Amino acid sequence: MRYILMHKNIPAAELEADDKTGHITKLYEIYSPEHLPVGVTDGKDKTARAALDEWWTDRSIPSSRSGLKKALEALGVSSRLTLLTRCYGLSLTDQYWIKPENSDVVWSSVNFFENDFSEDMGDILFGKPVAEREPDLLSPDITTDGNLKKRWIISEGKRCLIKAGSKPFFQQPFNEIIASAVMRRLGIPHTDYRLIWDENEPYCVCGGFADSGTELVTAWRIMMTQKQPNHISRYQHCVNCFEGLGIKGTVSALDQMITVDYIIANEDRHLNNFGAIRDAGTLEWVGIVPIFDSGSSLGYELEAAQIRGRAAVECKPFKKHHREQLKLVTSFDWLDFSKLEGIGDEIAEIFSGERTSAFIDSARISAITAAVGDRIENVRRMAETMQPWTVNDSTEDDVSGNTARSYGS
Repeated sequence: MRYILMHKNIPAAELEADDKTGHITKLYEIYSPEHLPVGVTDGKDKTARAALDEWWTDRSIPSSRSGLKKALEALGVSSRLTLLTRCYGLSLTDQYWIKPENSDVVWSSVNFFENDFSEDMGDILFGKPVAEREPDLLSPDITTDGNLKKRWIISEGKRCLIKAGSKPFFQQPFNEIIASAVMRRLGIPHTDYRLIWDENEPYCVCGGFADSGTELVTAWRIMMTQKQPNHISRYQHCVNCFEGLGIKGTVSALDQMITVDYIIANEDRHLNNFGAIRDAGTLEWVGIVPIFDSGSSLGYELEAAQIRGRAAVECKPFKKHHREQLKLVTSFDWLDFSKLEGIGDEIAEIFSGERTSAFIDSARISAITAAVGDRIENVRRMAETMQPWTVNDSTEDDVSGNTARSYGS
């Protein structure tokens, strides 16, 4: 079926999407090259169908999303991609959507920033029964990235994302609160999270990253605007691409993100959970997106003994090891260590509570707070001995690919 790829009210391209597979099979015409998704154009006002299809595929629920298999079975749908056309490809992170050919539907009547949306898809993904009727799939849950169980709701007029944890400790929601606390102390722009409970299971809730006038463009998309030379490191390529687009404050923002990710031992800072905010109308860059999605950290799936023993944890997005990634930081002048005093007590308080103890015991809390304290001291020692920074183009220990953690079903 033919569709018009729209950027709010602006037609960007005309394309064909296969009804059975969900893939974009043809690209008929480009109307507004500048309004195509970032990273799709080749710099000559041309685009390849394959590149647009890759962007479209990335837009759907990841195949590794917890609960997706059961959700597709409940809907009688064979492919996650075929769900995209059911919601016009609409999202709560950007302003793109697809308009069926000859349709009179308009942005103002369907976008999720200003209109209500169905919670049926969220209910299905969370394993909740839906009334005996055809589910309404006009939902941003179909275009939400990430492998953990999550859904969007509207609460008191605000769009909020609810995200679960993973077995056995269901620790990620608490970790989001802790990461927010660390960044709040240090004055780092971030997304605030709060904790809620549903049927004795913890979840975290946050607001959206974009509004009706702005959109999130991930680092993955931004890094596709230039070809990476073999001799340039993944980190330096990232900086080059951000700065090449005129995005300000890139290096200082990466300094803060890398440092916080080290302190909390974040294992899943991939290229789709950081990026920049763009004005969807003017296409001007607003700045780096506040840090979000830091839950896969603090030894979230390790036993307490492994946390105490400082077991190695996975590192992303630039280096495979956190100590090597920390060497990319250009300056710690912004970091006031006195503001982290007492953070261990605050972490213990966040983990406290009768319901929490069913998942996280005192031994685990003690191991986590001690590990955080050790990593803060490691950063302090590095800051005290740091030499003037020069561009690090070493590709040694670089991460390859862009894969988020999978948490099973």
